[in-house]
Amino acid sequence: MGLTGNSRIQNNQLRQKVMSAQAAAEFITSGSTVGMSGFTGSGYPKAVPLALAARMEEKRAAGEKFRLRVWTGASTGPELDGALAKADGIEFRLPYNSDPIAREKINRGEMEYFDMHLSQVAPMAWQGFLGPLDTAVVEVTGITPDGALIPSSSVGNNKTWLDRADKIILEVNRWQNPALEGMHDIYYGTALPPNRVPIPLIRPDDRIGQTTFRCDPNKVVAIVETDAPDRNLPFAAPDEAALAIAGHLIEFFRHEVARGRLPASLLPLQSGVGNIANAVLTGLLDSPFENMTSYTEVIQDGMLDLLNAGKLRMASATSFSLSPAAAATMNANMGAYRHKMILRPQEISNHPELIRRLGCLAMNGLIEADIYGNVNSTHVMGSRIQNGIGGSGDFARNAYVSIFMTPSTAKGGKISAIVPQASHVDHINQDVQVIITEQGLADLRGLSPKQRAEVIMTNCAHPDYRPMLRDYYTRARQGSYGQQSPCLPGEALSWHQRFMQTGSMKM
Repeated sequence: MGLTGNSRIQNNQLRQKVMSAQAAAEFITSGSTVGMSGFTGSGYPKAVPLALAARMEEKRAAGEKFRLRVWTGASTGPELDGALAKADGIEFRLPYNSDPIAREKINRGEMEYFDMHLSQVAPMAWQGFLGPLDTAVVEVTGITPDGALIPSSSVGNNKTWLDRADKIILEVNRWQNPALEGMHDIYYGTALPPNRVPIPLIRPDDRIGQTTFRCDPNKVVAIVETDAPDRNLPFAAPDEAALAIAGHLIEFFRHEVARGRLPASLLPLQSGVGNIANAVLTGLLDSPFENMTSYTEVIQDGMLDLLNAGKLRMASATSFSLSPAAAATMNANMGAYRHKMILRPQEISNHPELIRRLGCLAMNGLIEADIYGNVNSTHVMGSRIQNGIGGSGDFARNAYVSIFMTPSTAKGGKISAIVPQASHVDHINQDVQVIITEQGLADLRGLSPKQRAEVIMTNCAHPDYRPMLRDYYTRARQGSYGQQSPCLPGEALSWHQRFMQTGSMKM
């Protein structure tokens, strides 16, 4: 039925398994694989990971190693990724990370990291390529009398972790508003080939599943009661560059509506995470577009503002990614939002077939784009990972319009975000249709590589860097091996040059 009375744990059998976080952590052994809940700082376990980190520190002080393979939905919070990484307790991590301590360990080669498309995590776990899942540690809002689990502020891969794990540890978090109950749509109709069937979701506001997780009570070994908030950072106020990017995007949408390529209410919006993406959403407040919808991964402050203003009719996602102030506002008024939001498993929120069918407008950030439209969204200088690809690839390749946005420079103008050739490519030019900086917008649809180069350099590059980019492009046109996508091997692809000279890839 749901949450009634004072206890969040309404099932008598499961209520007998309540214990401390320290006692629950004893069920997890070194070398095991643990599936943790959590997606962008929401709905992740807060107590058991801290207890695990304390055990890891004790073992390390005694000269012993205690390390785990950790799977999640996406990024989490400092009590999970930060604490375990600081204790040197993660030997392998997937599928996305934004914790600074874990990032440093990954880039020093002290932690193995599998960066992957978020839509592929659950299917790959079921296929068995990732190996067995020993334990699931999942935060929930409550447990119903019949033992069903009421999801928390993120869904992520929790359905898969609960089904696949040998043992389950639940954190029942009283900080999460009980009015979350009913917001979720947990679909159990996915299967592997040859038994895969169409997913019956036609519109972003369709409900095709149930509001709770199924859970085998015999697999639950421990329940920990908590009262800790989600941890997400506040968004920066939109600066001049962000406002300019939002202006270019809104003008582009106006143009597409006028040409009949978009309806007046647009198509379902997808937005990546971060200050620029959130600023663009906020910019839509003053746009002419009404009755909008979103089909995305996370609900950010900007989407909450659009819901409050009545501009956004409904939002479908797998998680919240709200600033502390926005989270407090939503928690205080959850009843008003419950019928305007749907939280789904990420294998549904990021499903390529659904993204293509719904016709999403994908808006994501980048680290750098080259003059031909190839986008690097993960690696600095080609080898140092920043966060990961997340769901941007799921949406970019399958969107109705694939848009990437960035300020034209970084580090106070010392670095150009538009480069001759991307040092690492996450999104090939065929998946990138529009690039926007504060300088302008490049509509790349239907353009050849050389035509793209002209538009990107003219419209998107910062004026300080345009002469350097044009100098490279001119020399590439004169000295490139081919003229489809002219480049200078000696400056960008020296290993190709070595192969041409020696006939071998050996050093």
